[in-house]
Amino acid sequence: MESIVSITDLSHLIQLAVAPVFLLAGIAGFLNVMSGRLGRIVDRSRVVEQRVITVTNEIFSTRIHKELNALRRRMTLINWSIGFCTISALLVCLLVVTLFVGSYWSVNVGIIIAVFFVLAMFALIAALLLFIKETLLATKALRGSSEFIED
Repeated sequence: MESIVSITDLSHLIQLAVAPVFLLAGIAGFLNVMSGRLGRIVDRSRVVEQRVITVTNEIFSTRIHKELNALRRRMTLINWSIGFCTISALLVCLLVVTLFVGSYWSVNVGIIIAVFFVLAMFALIAALLLFIKETLLATKALRGSSEFIED
């Protein structure tokens, strides 16, 4: 299966690959945001776990355990979101590789590219939904702590 790809064909192929690469850059930015949130959740968990040891008041102890549970749920959600986002990025990479391989060997890979793209979008949608759920949980936990302070 020998194929000679002309400069014109190669430039057209690079043009086709640019859109998925921009998508990949967007996904990378989103991963950066989520890893930052995960780091802040982990840092907060460490602080709260230290307070569990020192608190003797039953009301405060209950509140701290509730916060720890909320932080664990948030950590789980953001981890799943990062996982789906990473899967989406990997599928976009496979899409670009398939695009080049199909062109080089003159194989019709249109269906494979479409499947990779759709799967990447579903994974990204799942990541975004989990991210929204995590932010809603963070907001709810923040409202709960302010209600506790006012009591």
